[in-house]
Amino acid sequence: MLSSNSSQTNPNPSLVSSITLLLQTLCPQSSSSPSFSNLSSAPLNQFSSQLNPNLVIQVIKNQTNPYHALFFFNWASNPYPNPNNYFHTHFCYLAITDLLLSHSLFSTASSLLQKSHKLSDFMVGKFIKAYGDRGDIRSAISWFHKAKLIENGNCLFSYNAILGVLVRANRINLVKAFYDQIVKEGMVKPDVSTYTTMIRGLCKMGMIEDAKKVFDEMSCEPNSLTYNTMINGFCKKGDMESARRVFKRMMDCKDFLPDTVTYTTLIDGYCKKGESGEAMKCFSDMVNRGCDPNVVTYNALIYGLCLKGNVDEAKRMMTKMRLNGLKDNVATHTSILKGLCIVGKSDEAVKHLKEMVSLGMKPDVQAYGVVVTEYCKMRKPNVAISLLKEMRARCLNPSVSSFNAVFSVLVENGEFERAVLLLKQMPQMGCSPNFLSYSTIICSLCRMRGKMQEVEDLVSDMLQNGHGVDSTIYNCLIKGYFGDGNEPMAMQVFYETIEKNHVISVESFSIIVKELCAKGKVIEAKMVFEEMCRRCVVLDVSSYRRLLDEQLSLYAENQHSSRPLGHKECSREGNS
Repeated sequence: MLSSNSSQTNPNPSLVSSITLLLQTLCPQSSSSPSFSNLSSAPLNQFSSQLNPNLVIQVIKNQTNPYHALFFFNWASNPYPNPNNYFHTHFCYLAITDLLLSHSLFSTASSLLQKSHKLSDFMVGKFIKAYGDRGDIRSAISWFHKAKLIENGNCLFSYNAILGVLVRANRINLVKAFYDQIVKEGMVKPDVSTYTTMIRGLCKMGMIEDAKKVFDEMSCEPNSLTYNTMINGFCKKGDMESARRVFKRMMDCKDFLPDTVTYTTLIDGYCKKGESGEAMKCFSDMVNRGCDPNVVTYNALIYGLCLKGNVDEAKRMMTKMRLNGLKDNVATHTSILKGLCIVGKSDEAVKHLKEMVSLGMKPDVQAYGVVVTEYCKMRKPNVAISLLKEMRARCLNPSVSSFNAVFSVLVENGEFERAVLLLKQMPQMGCSPNFLSYSTIICSLCRMRGKMQEVEDLVSDMLQNGHGVDSTIYNCLIKGYFGDGNEPMAMQVFYETIEKNHVISVESFSIIVKELCAKGKVIEAKMVFEEMCRRCVVLDVSSYRRLLDEQLSLYAENQHSSRPLGHKECSREGNS
């Protein structure tokens, strides 16, 4: 007869609920409080005869309060009476550890495992991942070193866990350092998870050749995830030829045949590269091999077809998708919207967006953004702005790129006041201006006379919001102040520009020396050139020198032509 510890039957749900209700009544609090240790567990003794690992695991998983689960777990560690000689299995410890870590009760979980002598490499790997999920890289690394001490360096699970944490945090240099440590020390033999994590990290950072080197040097056979990760890396780089080679190697190995993820990755790669014909061939091969396409597969194909302007074919693919029992989603229709815009059918795109809403679909920021941008291309900022407001009414935050598209058309239309007003309204509409938002409006206002006070206000607002002033804006300010006849402010901005080592454009320099020479300030014009060459980087000094010489020559000619006739003769007679 099997003991309760080996029973695989699912526990009675009503029994789990009864225990949970009792725990809620007892209401144990923090394990560090006196009430926790003093609280009697006698009421739980009624369940002693029914204890088994599955019941314990289900009760733990059923608790929303981790202290209730811990109280139950501690009681079940030494129940009285214990007619079935119950003891916690490895999976029971896993369940309570997972729950405690999910509530960030690290010290409680650590203490429990240490007292039970269960703090193994595998368990430490869970601590490393939990700290990593919180973004606490330092503590994750500290726990990794604990694992090395506990297991005398033989800690594969912890190595894999720390690699995973660092990959998710984009700390590729640390990833490489830990991987090199594994190889150098030789205490642990990397497994397929080690290699796959390393490959994923390198691909994520665009280091595809390094990833390929790790892939080729694997001391064990790759699995489906390894192959798919490598294929995805090549596809992201647009290297479809290399992706195909890995695909062929996967086909030849027989142990791990391409799955839906493999084919979808290839199809997406071909589509994003504009090779919809190759994508369709891959799709046919997928279907012929009995591999079922999913929504992501169809969406990739529809996107590729729309990118090439084949909207009708994309719509037929969407129909095929529906016939195969798959439901089109917002991403499907966003691709259709883009396709309609690409082929110049703006009105149809707008109509399609309205149909999405009428069908109960909720267009996302990207879908709205496609149509907003299209309205801006049609030079219809009023409708674009109304769509931005509609997005906000639907609890969507418009993207900054949508606002920037509107700003561009407003300033092109000369509607500067509306552009400034919309810029100030952005935070209330769920979006913060970025550098381009400010730059577009500031540089446009600088070209208009009498607008420099508004420009100053916008620059001040821009700085307060954490955006710096770049060379382009500095040069626009110089031209704007000179355009307003405000030479002192223009020169002040000039010296601030070179002080911060920004480049003075040829156009701005030309305006400065022209204005100064026109007022007879030739010495100041020469000083501007000398200061600029001395204090900031000037790539083409000869071009600036030529502009200065031209203005100096022009000034000399004007001075000569403005002298009264006979001036020289009179001077000579006077000298004689």
